[in-house]
Amino acid sequence: MELTSRYGLEFNPFLKNSKEILFEGAEYTEARFRLNYLAKTKGFGLLTGAPGRGKTTLVRSWSAGLNPSLYKVIYTSLSTVTVNDFYRNLAASLAAQPSYRKTENFHIIQDEINRLALDKRKSDLYNISDIIIDEANYIKNAVLNDLKILFNFEMDSRDRAVILLVGLPQLNHTLQLSIHEPLRQRIIMNYNMDCYSKEEGRAYIEWKLKKAGCTDPVFDDSAIEA
Repeated sequence: MELTSRYGLEFNPFLKNSKEILFEGAEYTEARFRLNYLAKTKGFGLLTGAPGRGKTTLVRSWSAGLNPSLYKVIYTSLSTVTVNDFYRNLAASLAAQPSYRKTENFHIIQDEINRLALDKRKSDLYNISDIIIDEANYIKNAVLNDLKILFNFEMDSRDRAVILLVGLPQLNHTLQLSIHEPLRQRIIMNYNMDCYSKEEGRAYIEWKLKKAGCTDPVFDDSAIEA
């Protein structure tokens, strides 16, 4: 508290649980462009980056900007659960009544996604499910194995939903395993958020401080350089 008041800060902008401040650097712009492509095309997307790269902040901002009359956004970070628990959570997020049986939940999810995509009488509500799975690097292989099958529509000829996997770069290594080749082949957008350049790093620090109400210099040039 003493440090924030000393520099005229309303809060510490560099803490994870502080108020979200979006810095629109080159990585943000490129990632958002690719996410918009994924939203229009539909199918599987992969967004990775090291901790602190702003993946979750970016995804929140991007999904909040989607037309709410067209997209039903579902966000989950339950990446360590069993396959059936994953199915049950997804069914409930789609506003359907989940079952205790995996096979029934499979059909419930597909039916609900089909309903949202094809029921023209209700197209004023939604027609695309946008399913965001955060912390996807922790997903069990059994869940990853089922994802391609779960979102297989009309003998794999159509994509009816946006499925975005968000996680650490090691998720790419997991998907390189031969057992995940069918899923990997379905990924139409794969982007890794890299670190900032020196110039962007400086701009990032200045932007964060400004949005937190900073009135006095906090870091000198040598500190920022370091």
